[in-house]
Amino acid sequence: MHSAEQLGNRSYKSLKKLYQHVWSRCSHCVSVVAGGLAAVIYTDALQTVIMLIGALILMGFSFSAVGGWEELHNKYWEAIPEIRDPNTTCGLPRPDAFHLFRDPVTSDLPWPGILVGMTIPSIWYWCTDQVIVQRSLAAKNLLHAKGGSLFASYLKVLPFFMMVLPGMISRILFPDEVACGDPVVCKAVCGNPVGCSDIAYPKLVMELLPTGLRGLMMAVMIAALMSSLTSIFNSSSTIFTIDLWRHFRPWATEWELMIVGRVFVLVLVAVSVLWIPLVQASQGGQLFIYIQSISSYLQPPVAIVFMAGCFWKRSSEQGAFWGLVLGLLAGCVRMALDFVFPAPQCHEPDERPGIVKYVHYLYFSIILSLFTLAVVVIVSLATEKPQREQISRLTWFTRLDRADPSRVEIAVLPADGGTAVPEKEAERAENGGAPNPRKESSSSQASEEGGSRLKSVFLWVCGMERKKEGGGPASPPPDIAVCSLAEDPCLRHVVNANLLVCMCAAVFLFAYFA
Repeated sequence: MHSAEQLGNRSYKSLKKLYQHVWSRCSHCVSVVAGGLAAVIYTDALQTVIMLIGALILMGFSFSAVGGWEELHNKYWEAIPEIRDPNTTCGLPRPDAFHLFRDPVTSDLPWPGILVGMTIPSIWYWCTDQVIVQRSLAAKNLLHAKGGSLFASYLKVLPFFMMVLPGMISRILFPDEVACGDPVVCKAVCGNPVGCSDIAYPKLVMELLPTGLRGLMMAVMIAALMSSLTSIFNSSSTIFTIDLWRHFRPWATEWELMIVGRVFVLVLVAVSVLWIPLVQASQGGQLFIYIQSISSYLQPPVAIVFMAGCFWKRSSEQGAFWGLVLGLLAGCVRMALDFVFPAPQCHEPDERPGIVKYVHYLYFSIILSLFTLAVVVIVSLATEKPQREQISRLTWFTRLDRADPSRVEIAVLPADGGTAVPEKEAERAENGGAPNPRKESSSSQASEEGGSRLKSVFLWVCGMERKKEGGGPASPPPDIAVCSLAEDPCLRHVVNANLLVCMCAAVFLFAYFA
């Protein structure tokens, strides 16, 4: 009877968890499909405030429960689970737990790998990832983009105090669950025999906070999830429609691109729901380590090609292409080896191949970056040099070149507030080429007025709502000054001063916790 009850509870929890995953992704899909980038930016701004408030409250409760910073430092070494193998180090706190710079050979995060190997994937994320780049490109001018990046850098200091330290406190308060050292116990606690460190933060939420604040923290975690998913869905949709769909269908109209992008979001939602069990099965007890290792295998080639294109005018298209291809191929081989030869558990011997056992993933990031750079340099020098007009305003050394008006494609903004259409596309539509989305929409107004409300909602979600005729001529194109990199001198000094403050704060934290 007791076994049947346990089975029923487990089945209920599994179905509930699956329902939450599916429902959260579907709701995020509706948000992205209906609102696009504007919805992503506005919701992210609101969710940032919610996340900061909730995380700061939990941090206060955590430090209050443990007794402050000194007690955290003293009690952490005593956070040892009762059930563990006394002949091993399983379940024991790491002796370098309070240090950022750890042993370069035997530690889990060697300090050369952190300084160099982790910096390279970070360059990919903060400088080339569409999720981040779309926010910078949405800025009104260069100063706004710089200010947004600096504000994000200030916020990045907070997770150490709001997430890392509370996670260590969770180990002190719940050592038998968070720091379990026996596979059987870990399997019973969190369903993962490798370890249960991933439940540290949720455990604090459920055990320390009162009922009302639990709801707030639930909103915080859902907001964090929604922020990431909406950004990824919107960015992936943009990449698919602009870089892939338009390549195979160059005559595609703005209307078609909008529909294709939103359908692609639906496909992404389905794939993400199906991918959930694979992520849960391969996280290996530490989801953060899993994410960082995958990043070290796939992101360095993109970062190196990006930096070579920005700071070396001799870099060619062929060099970038072969650098990406060979670099990603090498990274995928190492990633496949990690899946084939997973890391052993604490009490098991390490029988993995030497390339996996002795080459840390952060060190592999450095090796992969050097390999990609060598390919880019060799192939670029062996191929034709790019022409001056091909790299004008596209590298650091040519960024101040004078803009050529004949090469700048300016968007024509409809007077009725519709979607911007490139000027060349608008002219082609007026001359009998590709159909003009605005005219096509206006001509179909009469046939849509009699439709049902459900049909109207469907058309609105798919971006096919019809505009009334007589909206007036298109507004004049924006001034060519939008292409300028000029900055207000006073505000530029303010931004530069904040950059120095942020860099000094980072250096101080590194030195203090080194």
